[in-house]
Amino acid sequence: MKNIIVLVSGGGTNLQALIDAQNRGEIENGRITCVISSKEGAYALERAKNNGIKGIVLPRKNFTDNRSYSIALLELLNAENADVIVYAGFMTILDECVCNAYPYKMVNVHPALIPSFCGKGYYGLRVHDEVLKRGVKVTGATVHFVTSECDGGPIILQKAVEVRKDDTPETLQRRVMEQAEWKILPMAVSMLCAGKIEIKDNIAFVNEDK
Repeated sequence: MKNIIVLVSGGGTNLQALIDAQNRGEIENGRITCVISSKEGAYALERAKNNGIKGIVLPRKNFTDNRSYSIALLELLNAENADVIVYAGFMTILDECVCNAYPYKMVNVHPALIPSFCGKGYYGLRVHDEVLKRGVKVTGATVHFVTSECDGGPIILQKAVEVRKDDTPETLQRRVMEQAEWKILPMAVSMLCAGKIEIKDNIAFVNEDK
């Protein structure tokens, strides 16, 4: 059984989607054993507590730079025997020492169809605002591996969501979460825990036969 560590910074809606999937028995060969927050008072910690999951606060504000924070977080991950690490609304930039220590074991969900609307500066409502400004007809969400390149790791799963003419960034954000993020993140985590993801030439392939 793989130890899943979830990294959070805020409300934890993606964490809740993972917890709900776990409670339904949909996470194969894995279990959430710890939630680590970069902010004190994050509601995601309440979600963890309400489900009997260990919560730890490692405040980013207590560290002078990304490197020192990343080293401290890496020590925590090692102490918690992390097998799979999930970014679930984790808004802190980490030094590459973390992803290098856990190659192809760290995943993130991004609220757009990578390689569109991704990279530095594309997060939260900003993504959906840019989607609407460009007038694209389809957006969605992407689960990808975390590497030293922002939103540049191999893509595991994607799901498309319709953009409606009367959308606001807020309504579009909600629909992307409900129709895409909350569905494909638990699926990808389950596949990773079950050893069903293979990497060839920096491309992720899902092997359902495993």
